[in-house]
Amino acid sequence: MLSALAATPIAATLLMMLWRGWSAARAGAIGLGIALLFALTVFGLTPDDGNSSLAIALGGTVAEAGFTTGTILWIIWPALCIHALQVGTGRIDQLQGAMTQLTDDSLAQTLLVGWFFALFMEGAAGFGAPVALAAPLLLAMGIEPARALAIALIGHAAGVSFGAVGTPIVPQISATGLRGAELAVVPALLHGALGWVLVFALMRALGVSRPALGLLAAACFFVPYICLALLLGPELPTLAGAMVGGVAFAFVIRRRRTEEGPGSESRDPRALLSALAPYLALVVLILFTRLPGIGPYLSAITIGWTLGDRFSGSFAPLYHPGTLLAASFVVGWAVQGATVAQVREALRRGTAQLLPVVLPLLVMLILARLLVHSGMIGQLASDAASAFGASWPAIAPFVGMFGTFVTGSATTSNILFTQLQADIAGELDLSLTLLLGAQTFGAAVGNIVCPHNIVAGCATIGLVGREGEILRRTIPVGLLYALLGGILALGAGWVVQP
Repeated sequence: MLSALAATPIAATLLMMLWRGWSAARAGAIGLGIALLFALTVFGLTPDDGNSSLAIALGGTVAEAGFTTGTILWIIWPALCIHALQVGTGRIDQLQGAMTQLTDDSLAQTLLVGWFFALFMEGAAGFGAPVALAAPLLLAMGIEPARALAIALIGHAAGVSFGAVGTPIVPQISATGLRGAELAVVPALLHGALGWVLVFALMRALGVSRPALGLLAAACFFVPYICLALLLGPELPTLAGAMVGGVAFAFVIRRRRTEEGPGSESRDPRALLSALAPYLALVVLILFTRLPGIGPYLSAITIGWTLGDRFSGSFAPLYHPGTLLAASFVVGWAVQGATVAQVREALRRGTAQLLPVVLPLLVMLILARLLVHSGMIGQLASDAASAFGASWPAIAPFVGMFGTFVTGSATTSNILFTQLQADIAGELDLSLTLLLGAQTFGAAVGNIVCPHNIVAGCATIGLVGREGEILRRTIPVGLLYALLGGILALGAGWVVQP
């Protein structure tokens, strides 16, 4: 009974978005109202020890959501401004021309941006940057907006398990004491075995079917991805896998074009570097800020707050991808010689595109935090564990997916459910690394369907209010991928000893 009530706010939100086609803000408001009612009357938003009043509980929930909204907007806004500057200075046209010179195959171009570039940005930055940057580039290539966003969402998902230089694995290391290298094996193998599904889903979203080229793109990424995960751990598989795989893929398609006939006249490399300036600057800044001697220092400089014992927020401004995006915007301005008028227009357009996303993002995050603090998520997870017993490995990816769907972050999903997975592993005598790997795999899948990501992505390409349409495109992919991962995890559970 309690599980049914706990699921109602999420079910109502999904129903309104998928069936009625409501916007995320409108549907989220319905779910929020239901969640608030149950939190106050059934689950108990305030703890029994009396250390937190209702005012603090509600205020803390809203404050956490508002703070997280701000950190997400700080990624979206500079990403929007970079794209607006690229359009205003004509650099987008130069990039598109350079890609055409490499290959005039529209699918190959889409894979370079929607697969390799999105995966690279996930490995380097994460936290919304891949979709915010890849979707506008795909749109500039002439892809219809809804297709472009679906491609960006699907294309970066396999990299999320090791996104932002391995960040989602950190909570599992802290909670279990296992080494990162141990925890990286299972998600890497699951993604490696099933990642072709995402490439084929990407091609389906584009409306084409070229199995050979899709399998080539999958192999170019997943071969180095798996090797790096098995040899080095969780920090580099996505980042370096996308770099190595992207170069290999570009080499193959470039060689194929050369064999088929002479290419077009080569372009000025200085003009191409100028057009790439903001993106190259971002790569350099990300790699610099992740160096062992630099990263810990920068990430330790934080802006934070607490309210009572249960509510807090923290922001590392010098380490956050949004700050690096803002710095990259400035580099692009300087290198490209943009005029003050062009910069002012880019900032104006970026801000205008950002404003409509504030409300839906805030509503969804308030709903997510309310579900967490009222205990509804914990209720759903624990009841599911009791119901499925030894078949739990097949369900574990869906728990990770659910956590990301609700919170908007694979890292937060792992924070929420790592201990649950560990307890179930002990109760059912299952492999701990298997369940934690399935959890991380599912948490990555959740990025495909997460309303927060969809809301933010819609903002970058002018689709605010059409979030339900995007979710209808991505949710079958997410569910299928999680299902296949669960089947593999269940099979592995019969073989792998605890």
